[in-house]
Amino acid sequence: MADTRQYCTFYLDGKFFGIEVTQVQEVTRYQQMTEVPLARKEVSGLINLRGQIVSAIDLRKRLQMPDRPKNFLPMNVVVKTTQGVMSLLVDEIADVMDLSQDQFEKTPETVKGIARELLDGAYKLDKKLLMVLNVEKTICLAGTIY
Repeated sequence: MADTRQYCTFYLDGKFFGIEVTQVQEVTRYQQMTEVPLARKEVSGLINLRGQIVSAIDLRKRLQMPDRPKNFLPMNVVVKTTQGVMSLLVDEIADVMDLSQDQFEKTPETVKGIARELLDGAYKLDKKLLMVLNVEKTICLAGTIY
């Protein structure tokens, strides 16, 4: 039997992404944020997660996608990283999926820009492509840590 992995899946601008479940602490609804002066544009602010202050990174901005409509509130995927706990803002949460590693492929050539650097690869599913996001690269690139 092939090695399988579980992914927490979500949508960004209609595109399907996943993060390994082992890196996900929890998923929460939108929370009010405190703005961080002089922060990079990808940092939407800080949230209070039961007394723990957590940076919230907007994945749309990080992946250089169009801004989220103003009346559309994102969800928080709270992840555990080597730099501590962070929140990744996504459009919509999907399911947890068990996928066989023999279905895993390198990032398609059609993926361009910063996304190429931040993805580990992809799974071709029945009618869509699941792009696997590398959490560590997403929060730390070119020596900058959020």
